[in-house]
Amino acid sequence: MTDVLRRGRASLAFSFLAQGVAFALLVTRIPAIQDRYGVSDALLPVFLAAVPILAGVGSIATGRLVKRVPPSRVLRRSQPVVLLALLGVGAGEHMAGLAVALAAFGLAVGALDASMNMLGVSLQRAYGRSIMLSFHAAYSLGGIVGASLAWAGAHWELALWVSYLPVVLVLLPAALVGSRWYVDRGGEQSPVEEAAAEGGGATAGLKWLLPLCLVMTVAYIGDSTVSNWSAKYLQDVLGSSEQLATVPYNVYMVTTLLGRALGDVSVRRFGAVAVVRAGALVAAAGFAVVAGAPGAWVGMLGFTLLGIGLCVLVPGTFAAAGRRAFESGHPGASDAAVARLNVFNYVGFLIGSPLVGALGDAWSYRGAMLVPMVLVLVTLVYARSFAAQPDRYGGGHERPHTADVGRGSNGL
Repeated sequence: MTDVLRRGRASLAFSFLAQGVAFALLVTRIPAIQDRYGVSDALLPVFLAAVPILAGVGSIATGRLVKRVPPSRVLRRSQPVVLLALLGVGAGEHMAGLAVALAAFGLAVGALDASMNMLGVSLQRAYGRSIMLSFHAAYSLGGIVGASLAWAGAHWELALWVSYLPVVLVLLPAALVGSRWYVDRGGEQSPVEEAAAEGGGATAGLKWLLPLCLVMTVAYIGDSTVSNWSAKYLQDVLGSSEQLATVPYNVYMVTTLLGRALGDVSVRRFGAVAVVRAGALVAAAGFAVVAGAPGAWVGMLGFTLLGIGLCVLVPGTFAAAGRRAFESGHPGASDAAVARLNVFNYVGFLIGSPLVGALGDAWSYRGAMLVPMVLVLVTLVYARSFAAQPDRYGGGHERPHTADVGRGSNGL
């Protein structure tokens, strides 16, 4: 079982990394995609909004599908579709082809995100300690790699398909090979779990999920604010050069990676509630620094704080949903909870960028940065939703699962 879980963890981490690469390659080349297909400025928001909307549809469909097939099978099928759809975006010639490729990308991304996090939650339960942030750290690393490859493609003025093809040729076969070692439900499912999943208990009584959905939405409002507005804010509001304006997002991604790489250790030592509260406070401080920054370098300090603070919220929310489902007496509800929760990352993404833009135009961009600051502080109100039951984990700190007992120094 030790080797099974280790291989499962490594293969799932690679899937997160591959998805980070693919998503970054798409979003960082949007101007090039617009030029290739002649998409007008008026039509571009429609295409961009369609992807997260269809991803939400894909996530909801996955929640229903995993009642009949294991999440590993959904992930095994959806990841190649994402990569091939990315190649389709780069290789097409007509706007209709772009629409089809983006639709396939969006639906597959929803299924991919939901199934990846389902497997991550179940593996964490099998491990009996926090490992969820390490998966999202792999995603952040993939995002950095993808953004770097996109920069190289733009720098050398490569055609989109030339930039995308080598990536797909490397990641697609590697993902298919790695999918052999995915582990569903930590490698085991008891008859009680099967009965709960088949009998409807897996989807019943998920009202406790609502606070976590709110936290997920707020986290992605903050994330989309950084990804969509950091460069413009630094250049137009703080008076930086165009070159310097590209730095904050890279800094944000690096600090996100570092924060997630260290996050699991923090959860094990201090508990999920303390880590989430600290993350919310640091993120709020980051927005406050950005809003009040007198110059570009102080603004970059604010975006650095945002990376450190926001990075723990999303993986921590997925982990809390899976744990709460397990503790509710309906272990089969974990997959349903993760699928529903995943929808709200797209909700936050859809709200965040237009919200800041509208407030910036109507009021000021400095004032607009205070709105996500207030929203992220809402997380403090619901931080107790991240706590494990004391009789199982001891006041929110992770403790070894029974499957890990007796593994000694060779354990996971």
